[in-house]
Amino acid sequence: MIETSLFGDLVVELPQAVRLQRLVGAVRAHFGCGAVGLLKADGDSLRPIAVDGLAHETLGRRFLLAQHPRLSAILASREPVRFPPGSPLPDPYDGLLDQHLGEPLPVHDCMGISLFLNGSLWGALTLDALSGDVFGKSARDELVQMTLVAEMVIRFIWLEEENRRLRAGRIVQDASLPVSGGDDEIEIIGQSPQLLVLLHELDIVAASELPVLLLGETGVGKELFARHLHRASKRASGPLVQVNCAALPESLAESELFGHIKGAFSGALGERAGRIEAAEGGTLFLDEVGELPPPVQAKLLRTLQNGEIQRLGADQPHQVDVRIVAATNRQLQDRVREGHFRADLYHRLSVYPVQIPPLRERGNDVLLLAGRLLEINRTRLGVRGLRLSPRAETALCTYPWPGNVRELEHVISRAALRAISRGADRSGIVTLEPELLALDLPDSELLSPALSASLDAMPAAVNVPLKTAVDAYQRQLIRQALADCDGNWARAARDLGLDASNLHKLSRRLGLKA
Repeated sequence: MIETSLFGDLVVELPQAVRLQRLVGAVRAHFGCGAVGLLKADGDSLRPIAVDGLAHETLGRRFLLAQHPRLSAILASREPVRFPPGSPLPDPYDGLLDQHLGEPLPVHDCMGISLFLNGSLWGALTLDALSGDVFGKSARDELVQMTLVAEMVIRFIWLEEENRRLRAGRIVQDASLPVSGGDDEIEIIGQSPQLLVLLHELDIVAASELPVLLLGETGVGKELFARHLHRASKRASGPLVQVNCAALPESLAESELFGHIKGAFSGALGERAGRIEAAEGGTLFLDEVGELPPPVQAKLLRTLQNGEIQRLGADQPHQVDVRIVAATNRQLQDRVREGHFRADLYHRLSVYPVQIPPLRERGNDVLLLAGRLLEINRTRLGVRGLRLSPRAETALCTYPWPGNVRELEHVISRAALRAISRGADRSGIVTLEPELLALDLPDSELLSPALSASLDAMPAAVNVPLKTAVDAYQRQLIRQALADCDGNWARAARDLGLDASNLHKLSRRLGLKA
């Protein structure tokens, strides 16, 4: 019985992602359908958090309810909603089913049901069958029973997270299942172990008042992690004020940060509070803090030491209650040795340094992020469907991403525009090939993904750690073997010369399986 297996999971300590993946996998096996999706309501959209039978990139997508009438209909009903073959409503999963990647879905049967947590709408469970007349009345009745199990699993996960937060001294203010993401402006997408460990670390340090220094390469999204830190802190109800230190003119930097009084300088016609005062009771985020001019560094040190600021031209300082989070892509120790950054300020800012991993070290997170960007561009360009070909997925996972997430955003946007400019049909499923991505990869990566290519013949990516390059190559080989074997893991293991259990373990480590 599916209920028995899922109830058994509740007495075992498992990661959230594993619980949810087992849930959708069990639902798919029970109904024998082509795909199952578990989606969480998030404002005016639904966010996939576990899928089975759908492309991995689906987890990064967001489905706006205004654009997806099937999903809207499911959320509007407390009973199962069926969309029989021939339904005129567009299917949100066009081009995303594993068995029909990049193709409009053939005649098929679909149903879904809304899910509730603590009496409030939580999300939806969707099922797609690749043949007609699969979901009759008995199947819909079974889905009602299955929903009770799904809601119990969701509630159990929520209770686990609430308990962890209470132990950390933080109060859960809503009944939402914690997953990566949130509002578009602060969304962090990914399921890699590196990212999950980082988010857990930020949640712990958020409860303190310690200054935090976010370190990482250009484009890794330091601003998003600063916002996550603020939202997870006790100051979440206060303001988050961001300052791009690199964009501050040296002549105005002191006034911008600390404010000024009337007559402090030519053009100061009245008093003006600075950015630090604007962050009273909240968080001040100093992006590219290594670019601060030396005179401002001295005054910022005083703020960190004593909680005091002094407006430009004022005689007396006054107290402020502000937490400072700083970020830099520079090696501040080098700036200190070169005399461009104060050593005492560096030590004050880096009480708790946090290293944000580059995109090339986050495994399959690149596909989730690409899925989100594909959905954004699909809406922006008015395309029915926009997805990656299997070769394009391999190219994205192999490329070293020197510009990180910001570069990925530009690559996906350019590729989508290229596809449209070259005559792609907006009313169909537009598939992006590696040539459209225009990544700087060896030709063998783009044009010859054959399994027989040897590791020695594969040119190493520039400035990529050996482990990262090997992991990327292993992912490529496993994907190709699975494609050649029609998704049969046992056959793929034999072709790769591996024991099946070892292939499953390796795939989980590489992020190819939950």
